[in-house]
Order: sequence, then structure tokens, then C-alpha cells
Amino acid sequence: MFSLPEEFSAATKNHFEAQLAMITTLTNKAFESIEKLVDLNMNVVKASLEESTIAAQKLMAVKNPQELMAFSSTQAQPGADKAMAYNRHLATIASTTQAEFTKTAEAQIAETNRKMLELIEQVTKNAPAGSEQMVTMMKSALSNANAGYEQLTKTTKQAVETIESNLNNAVTQFSRTAEKSAAQAKK
Repeated sequence: MFSLPEEFSAATKNHFEAQLAMITTLTNKAFESIEKLVDLNMNVVKASLEESTIAAQKLMAVKNPQELMAFSSTQAQPGADKAMAYNRHLATIASTTQAEFTKTAEAQIAETNRKMLELIEQVTKNAPAGSEQMVTMMKSALSNANAGYEQLTKTTKQAVETIESNLNNAVTQFSRTAEKSAAQAKK
């Protein structure tokens, strides 16, 4: 039979180790996302430099105002498409990272709750007579904390979905504006 201080000491140690593991996992996920973002930006910069060089060469070959207008109109749409693709890729990185963070946190919280319930059950078995009310309060507090976490998770997911929706709408609007600009430039 374990004493109550030993049980809480072991539970505290396990909780600390689990928190450390979760922080390590989340840090690794954050670095992976940063790597993806840096890679995306490096590819964009490289492509932009190459395209700028080609565009400059074509611009130098322009001989009259009509050719200049034609050249300008051909440059608008690809730029808008690339900006839209960049924004979508950026949104994908952010969405994936958020989903991985949520998954990791949910797994950690579920495991912590399971261990807390086990500890409460163990304490209940070894609790002296008359402490039933205290055990009930502990179970109630854990239940309330779980309900609060579930509400926070739902609210966070809704906020992320709203942000993704707004970003997609902004990209669509940007694309439409760029298409209209290109069409007007052709006139």
C-alpha cells in the first residue's frame, strides 16, 4: 500500500515528464513549420529573381507604346496567380501547424486526465472514512476543467476556421482584382 504523499509525488513527476514531452513535441512542430516557411520564401525569392531577370530582358526589347501595353498586361495575371498560390501555401502551413498543435495538446490533456482519474481512484481506495466529500470535490473540479478545455478547443477551432475562410476570401478577392486589372490593361 502506497502512502498519499508518495502517490502525489509520483503523479507530479509523471505530470512534469508529460509536460516536458509535450513542450518538446510542440517545439519540434514549430521548428518544422518555420523550416517550411523559410523554404517557401526562399523558393519565392529565387523564382522572383529569375522572373524579374526575364521580364527585364523582355522590357528592354520593347520598341513602342503598344508593345509596352501588351507586355504590361501579360505581367499582371501571372503575378496575381503567384501571390494567390503563395497565400494558399502559407495558409496550408499555418493550418497544418495549428492542427498538429491541437492534436498534440488534446492527446496530452487526455492522458493527463486519465492519470488524474487513476490517482483519484487510488486515493479514494486509501482515503480515510469521511473524506468522500473531498474526493467528490476533486472529481467535480477535474470534470469542470475538462469542460472548460473542451469549450476552449471548440472556440479555438472555430477561430482558426474563420481565419482560414477570411484568408481564402481575401485571396479570391485579390485574384479577381488582378484579373480585372489585367483585362483593363489589355483594353
